[in-house]
Amino acid sequence: MAHPKSRISKQRKRKRRTHKKATPAQISICKTTGVAHQMHRAYWHEGNMYYKGQVVIEAEAEEFE
Repeated sequence: MAHPKSRISKQRKRKRRTHKKATPAQISICKTTGVAHQMHRAYWHEGNMYYKGQVVIEAEAEEFE
């Protein structure tokens, strides 16, 4: 089993981890729909799925009896 040669102090451990941070997601606004969404991700708007400003999946037409 791995065994450290010497104890690493809390301060030294925390100094090493200062650069490990979560970055905020990049948000862009679609030119077609005007909806804010994550970049490089498909998103839903009014029942349709859009990607790069184009409809990928169209909304299903609801049929009433």
